Amino acid sequence: MYSEYYGLTARPFQLTPDPRFYFDSATHKKAMAYLGYGLAQGEGFIVITGDIGTGKTTLVGHLMATIDRERLTAIKIVSTQIEGDDMLRMTAQAMGVSTEGVEKAQILDKIERFLMAQAEHGKRTLLIVDEAQNLPISALEELRMLSNFQAGGHALLQIFLLGQPEFRTRLNGSERLEQLRQRVIATHHLEPMQANEIEPYLIHRLTLAGWQGNPRFSPEAFARMYTHSEGVPRRLNALASRVMLFGAIEQRSVIDGEDVAAVIADMDSDVAPESVSVASPEPLAVTVEPEPDYAAPAVQIAPAPVVGPEPAAADSALLARIEILEGRVAEQEAAIRRVLGLLIDWVESDAATPDRQAVRGAA
Repeated sequence: MYSEYYGLTARPFQLTPDPRFYFDSATHKKAMAYLGYGLAQGEGFIVITGDIGTGKTTLVGHLMATIDRERLTAIKIVSTQIEGDDMLRMTAQAMGVSTEGVEKAQILDKIERFLMAQAEHGKRTLLIVDEAQNLPISALEELRMLSNFQAGGHALLQIFLLGQPEFRTRLNGSERLEQLRQRVIATHHLEPMQANEIEPYLIHRLTLAGWQGNPRFSPEAFARMYTHSEGVPRRLNALASRVMLFGAIEQRSVIDGEDVAAVIADMDSDVAPESVSVASPEPLAVTVEPEPDYAAPAVQIAPAPVVGPEPAAADSALLARIEILEGRVAEQEAAIRRVLGLLIDWVESDAATPDRQAVRGAA
C-alpha cells in the first residue's frame, strides 16, 4: 500500500534477505575484507558470526552476486541438526552428486571427482554452510575431512561457515574442534549498525526502490528508529516498513519523531481493544419506615435525599468520562485503519504473485 502511495517501484524494507539492497556498513565492510583475504588464500575455513537479523544471509547473497563464476564455483547449503553422514550427503547433493543407495566411501570418491573436475577447468570450489551453530561436532568433522582434498599441493575445497554467536563460542571452547580451529584462516563477528549509519541505510534502500524524496524524515525520526532497533537491520526494516505504512495511511509527506513513536507504541501494544469499564450510576439511598401497625395512623414514606456529588460536580465527572471514552474510540479507529492497511498491502503483494497453475502450464 505505501509503495503505491509514495510512488515506489519495489518494497524497500521487506524482511526476506535481498542482495540487491546490500548496504556496506562498517561491520559488513570489515566482513567483506576478511572474506576477500580468505578467498585469496584459497584454503581452510572462513568463519562469519552475528546475532539474528544482523545481515549474515544478505552478506552471503552479496558475495554470491559478486564472485567470478568463471574462476570460482560457490555452493551454498543451509544446515540443520544433522550428523556427519547426512552432512556429507547434503554436501554431495548440493554439488549435483547422486547419493541414493551409495555408501559413504563412494560418496567421498564422487565428491573428490567433482572437485578435481572443477580444478581441471581452472575453478576453485567454495562451500558455504549457513546456520553452522546447528551442526554437531560429527558434521563439523566431516567438513574438516572434506577440506583435506588436494591436487598438486593446492586445496580443492574452501569452506565458509556462517552462524550465530554461540557457534564462535563453541568453536573456540571445544577441545574436540582443535583441528578445525587450526584451519580457520579468517573470522569476523557482525555487529549492529551505529547510530550515524541509520539514515544512510534507510536512504540507500529507499533510493533503490525508486524513492524521490517523499516522504522526508526528520533527524528525530532516525534517532527513534535507531533506539528501537538497536541498529539491527532486520528490526530496523520491520519498523521502517510500519512507519511507511503509517505515513501512507495518515498522508504524511514528512515523518517526524512523534510519528515513529506512535508506530512503536502500536507495535508494542496488543491489537485487541483495551477493556473499558464504565461505572454505573450510584443508586439512590431511600429510607423506608417499618410497616405500620394497623391500629396506628398511616405514615407517608418520603424518599431520602440523593447521596452523591453536587449537580455541577456530577456533570464534570460525566464529561470527563465521555472525553476519555471518545479518546479511546479514536485510538481504536486508528488501530483498525492500520490493520486494514496491512491487509490491503498483503492482498496487493499476493495478487502480484504469478498464478501457480499458470506457471506450471508455462513450464
